[in-house]
Amino acid sequence: MTITDTLAETRAADPPLRGVRVLDFTHIVAGPFCTRILADLGAEVLHVETASRTEGLGVHLDERRDPRVHRNKQSITLNLKTEPGRATTARLAGVADVIVENFSSGTMRKFQLDYESLAPSNPGLIYVSMSGFGHDGPKRDWTSMNMNLQGYSGLMLITGAEGDNPTSVSNSWNDFIGGLHAAFAILHALVERRHTGRGAGLDLAQAECSISTLGPLVLSSAVNRRNPPRLGNRSTGAAPQGCYPCSGADQWCVIAVETDAQWRALAELVGEGALLESRFASLPGRIRYHDEIDERIAAWTSARSREEVQAQLNAAGIPAQRVRHADAIVNADDAGKVFTPLMGPGLTKPDLAAGLPFFMGASETFEPQEPPPMGAHTRAALQSWLGMGASEIDELDAAGALT
Repeated sequence: MTITDTLAETRAADPPLRGVRVLDFTHIVAGPFCTRILADLGAEVLHVETASRTEGLGVHLDERRDPRVHRNKQSITLNLKTEPGRATTARLAGVADVIVENFSSGTMRKFQLDYESLAPSNPGLIYVSMSGFGHDGPKRDWTSMNMNLQGYSGLMLITGAEGDNPTSVSNSWNDFIGGLHAAFAILHALVERRHTGRGAGLDLAQAECSISTLGPLVLSSAVNRRNPPRLGNRSTGAAPQGCYPCSGADQWCVIAVETDAQWRALAELVGEGALLESRFASLPGRIRYHDEIDERIAAWTSARSREEVQAQLNAAGIPAQRVRHADAIVNADDAGKVFTPLMGPGLTKPDLAAGLPFFMGASETFEPQEPPPMGAHTRAALQSWLGMGASEIDELDAAGALT
């Protein structure tokens, strides 16, 4: 067997981040989502927790231990209010590959657990701080929550239609976007470290993550010197485009016409000869007369089920999909392997958690593990990471460092 064959076999057998140690100081959603992605990819993620609210850290644990963001991790309890607790944490940081924290700016510095304090003894350390507004500048002390970040980033005045109140994206948009960006940053830093041997201190501002998703609109505003229009369900590159009512209560189908050929097919299917008039033949004309077109399409869709509308339009080569409620998605045949049943402390039946929406060879068999009870791996992690014996761990416990 050649070296190439051996490496290929190893890659097929192991998750891609096996052997990477992550010390996880995160809470709420953004940070835990980032480290959950790393854990899903095979990293050994050690979640540092505390049995009570720790002064200066503001940690408060959800007893349900949400499997969306806490699965596949280990849990260790450390009391950073004690000198032995801080010293033990620093020792763990000395053998970690990655540290992730999403506390307010300056919090970790107070405990001498910031990048500048830890990097000298671990030059390969990759340290990610993901506060709301970054650790430098006049906004570093601002308190951030998902909706605040959506408002300040400008997202809330881009969603919705003209005349609507500012509208947020539900489901903790900023938390998940921030977590994704942090995970990408860590993967990039790990690759760089292979070449340079050096780690990195990464200051990630979650507000900037949200702004980055608005890139084309921000650029357009800068060039045109005016705010972009709030388009609602419409588009400047497809018309007609919208969400149209179908028969039944709260039943809808989304339609997006991208080409003139699709438009002619839709007009013929709807059976409205008037829609074939020259004023509707091109995209600019359809955008101009969008309201009139919408009325005619809605009259056709409202007499049919959303499934029928979708089937007929798709058969004619027109992009259209029915709008589904969340409960229908979970049990759908096309949900694939997105949803994974997981048990957790306090649950009487498995909860459904979203898995990774991509698969890599044998890594598909890497089964997600339910969130552990708090502190379940304290002793095992101290033994594995630091080589501590039972008596040394007992001394730490007696000193109140492991609570």
